[in-house]
Amino acid sequence: MDSIRLRFAPSPTGALHIGGIRTALYNFLLARQQKGTFVLRIEDTDQARYVPGAEDYILEALEWCGLQPDEGPGIGGDYGPYRQSERKDLYGKYAQQLIESGHAYYAFDTADELAEKRAAAEANGNTFKYDAKVRHQLVNSLTLSDEEVQKRLDRGDNYTVRLAVPPDELILIDDLVRERVQFHTNELDDKVILKSDGMPTYHLANIVDDHLMKITHVIRGEEWLPSTAHHVLLYRFLGWEDTMPTFAHLPLIMKPTGKGKLSKRDGAKLGIPVFPLSWEGPNPENTFKGFREFGFVPDAVNNFLAFLGWNPGTEQEIFDKEELITAFSVEKIGKSGARFDYDKARWFNQQYLIRMLDSDLLPHVKPIIEAHGHQPDEAFLLTFIGLMKERVHLLPEFWEQGHYFFTDYQSLDEKMVSKKWKPEFRTAFDDLHQLLRDTESFTTESLQTTVKGFINDHGYKFGNILPILRLGLTGTTKGPDIFATMALLGRAEVDRRLQASYQRFDQLTQE
Repeated sequence: MDSIRLRFAPSPTGALHIGGIRTALYNFLLARQQKGTFVLRIEDTDQARYVPGAEDYILEALEWCGLQPDEGPGIGGDYGPYRQSERKDLYGKYAQQLIESGHAYYAFDTADELAEKRAAAEANGNTFKYDAKVRHQLVNSLTLSDEEVQKRLDRGDNYTVRLAVPPDELILIDDLVRERVQFHTNELDDKVILKSDGMPTYHLANIVDDHLMKITHVIRGEEWLPSTAHHVLLYRFLGWEDTMPTFAHLPLIMKPTGKGKLSKRDGAKLGIPVFPLSWEGPNPENTFKGFREFGFVPDAVNNFLAFLGWNPGTEQEIFDKEELITAFSVEKIGKSGARFDYDKARWFNQQYLIRMLDSDLLPHVKPIIEAHGHQPDEAFLLTFIGLMKERVHLLPEFWEQGHYFFTDYQSLDEKMVSKKWKPEFRTAFDDLHQLLRDTESFTTESLQTTVKGFINDHGYKFGNILPILRLGLTGTTKGPDIFATMALLGRAEVDRRLQASYQRFDQLTQE
């Protein structure tokens, strides 16, 4: 058996939804697991909806996620070109083949004429459908003479080519996720497969390209399942049924509430990312912040997305890319919609940050600190990352929760100061402050020994001393190990901050 070939075929009509990345991920995982080929095809036949920059966005998003195609635009391959707009000349002959075999026909109905038909049907409580019941009452090559059809074609009348869906048939589809699915042809309409400008619709282009590119498996979203019946008919009518790919239709990604499909509007409404990368549209309503800009790392996003529909059947939740490739199975994808749990996404990211080497996190964290006007040396940053990475969920939180390592703390927990600072303790804290000045080795270990020795020698409680030290240095009682914090800040900075803070604490408790 030849190796499997899978494709991800997005349309460049705007930002790529995170559901598209999940589709790409599943295709990528199966291709890598089976030593097959992962193809990227840009389906840009709908020129009216084409958005400049969208294709570049798709390529950048896949690159950021580490889902590198084996074939595609800018990559090459034996089955190109990989943009449908560059394959335009291919589709006409297949549409003509379908017309000549009686499986498709020219339709000359105008938009106004079809609108009238729909309005008339709705007035009677019905829904108009261009199908076997009505096609012989409409303006098409089934009702016009051959001479009239040719005359209309010669003079350039607008037309579409429609698939002639046969009546009274049952179409059975074996889907790797849905199992046996059936459609009755009486429920289907005669889909447009070619427009008068020579551009195919999704249905024809998809089938022709999958066949010519020798795609063996089609993994795509649930929203395409109803169209699959038309696609099966096209494979049959074109004589390609024996090489038709195996289908797998993925469950929907649901809103965080579990009710309704996750949409791009949910991102703006709930303040969560629903796109891999930020997208800047022509107006604020079409501008969105992505997972990357929220502060996620790519492997965490992949791990999170893998579990939106797939379950390995074990207790393991953290999978690096190679582990995902090994464990992935289409048969373990569920049918039910998968709830988009943003808190779970943050948890995945935290686990990856904790597991990453400090040196691997450095390129992510350094730009964040530099963006706030600070240029610490690499050794300082590596120690800072080691202290903070178990305390953050997203990359920007390295600054948000650890800014005091680079500048004076930006806010003070005055309520906690009022609770913990007693004027009568001032002498004791001045003594401790002097001890810290005189400490020979300003390391985590020596600072811990000095402070704990001071507490024990004077009969104080740790709860009386350590919170004040932390408040004086960071403005908060939360943060990494206080002795490691002091060691990183350094003797001079600790001395300066404690001196200034104690004076401020006195002022607060006297007001």
